[in-house]
Amino acid sequence: MKKVMALGLVAATAIALTGCTDSDASPSDQTDGELRQVRVAALPITETAALWGGIKAGLFEKHGLQVEVLPAQGGAQAIPALLNGDIDFAIGQPFGPFRADLQDLGVVVIGNYASSYAEGDDINAVVASAKSGIKRPAELAGKRVSVNSLGAAGDVTIMAAVEKDGGDPSSIKFVEVAFPDVPAQLEAGNIDAAWVPEPFVTQLKSRGDTFIVAPYQAVVPGLTTLTTFTTTKKAESDAKLVDDFTAAMKETLTWAQDSANEAAVRQAIKDNLELPEPVADSVKLPAFGWELDRASMQALAELAQKYKVLDNQPNFDRLIQQR
Repeated sequence: MKKVMALGLVAATAIALTGCTDSDASPSDQTDGELRQVRVAALPITETAALWGGIKAGLFEKHGLQVEVLPAQGGAQAIPALLNGDIDFAIGQPFGPFRADLQDLGVVVIGNYASSYAEGDDINAVVASAKSGIKRPAELAGKRVSVNSLGAAGDVTIMAAVEKDGGDPSSIKFVEVAFPDVPAQLEAGNIDAAWVPEPFVTQLKSRGDTFIVAPYQAVVPGLTTLTTFTTTKKAESDAKLVDDFTAAMKETLTWAQDSANEAAVRQAIKDNLELPEPVADSVKLPAFGWELDRASMQALAELAQKYKVLDNQPNFDRLIQQR
């Protein structure tokens, strides 16, 4: 299986997601055998181990699907490819679907994928360069803080965490940096702090950078971090594909959440990300699950409107179509 370089640029993401497929068939057309080819966009991060592991365990084949996973920097970046029909499903932060709904583009969230933890160690955090001197959330005010995608859950929850700690959220200088590029950008002093998921939290802390805050946990404990979405057109025109994919995803996420399968999930990280083995064996895994937490998604959208990241609230009755 081809590995994704966890410390290199994911420069070809847009091309990979918006370009043509390598066959004349559409992504979900029947293949020569009984399996249907399905293309799914997902971030090249440790959370995707559930998907990679489920594929390797044969859980998608069991439901008649052959899945190809394409790397994406965030949920918003996958939306054009989804609308163009270049991919069938995407896994990403809720803000891609939020904005798509505000434009009435016909994107629907059909299930959860992963959630943060209400207490204990969380799965993402703001980590500051050791030389920045930053020690607490309020001190992020006026500093350069990176997120993988501007105007999404990262900067929204960071602003809320900074305000909660007594700082001025409006003065934070957010910079868009892909997760794999963060270690080098922090080292070079181009940014003061970064919001990152695993495995980067563990990597940065292990080299001496400073944990500042787990913003999801500080603001909306147990927040939905990654959702699964497709288009209304796909759900209506190919309901069987969506049903089969849903069944496979439910089984996969249940499998990944079972501690008996943790070794297989961590092996999927090793198979797909260029990580030191001790890191792959120790990174914090999210809470995997298919059932959406609508209340946490609405709380996130309300914060986004408060901080002027969203102009309005999405139509959640239209957007959330739990399968």
